Amino acid sequence: PVTTSFYDEKENWRPGHIALADDADLLLIAPATAHVIAELAHGLANHPLTAIALATRAPILIAPAMNGKMWEHAATQENVEKLKTRGVEFIGPEAGMLACGYEGVGRLWKVDDIAFRAEFLLRQHDRLIA
Repeated sequence: PVTTSFYDEKENWRPGHIALADDADLLLIAPATAHVIAELAHGLANHPLTAIALATRAPILIAPAMNGKMWEHAATQENVEKLKTRGVEFIGPEAGMLACGYEGVGRLWKVDDIAFRAEFLLRQHDRLIA
């Protein structure tokens, strides 16, 4: 399912972002920017993605992608650690050529590997649909 607004309500009494949070078997955020990671770490829910993340009880898997300097910044690393202590899983980033033209750590993990990890988490939580 896709939502782009807090006003995407399927039923008048149940906001769309809450319905998606309740129905989720896994929340995969890929790519995740430094900004989104910071919002999640600080419990901000100012758009549907972060509101769903705050409301869901499903496992969360984050695949970061950003400039290496941003990834290595102390604030980003603190936010990642904060989320990990809450049980959020991370995959990546990996080293290589970045979208900004720099080379370093910050590149999105391989999509097949992200999908494999997501499937693993679904199996681990008995949420995989056969």
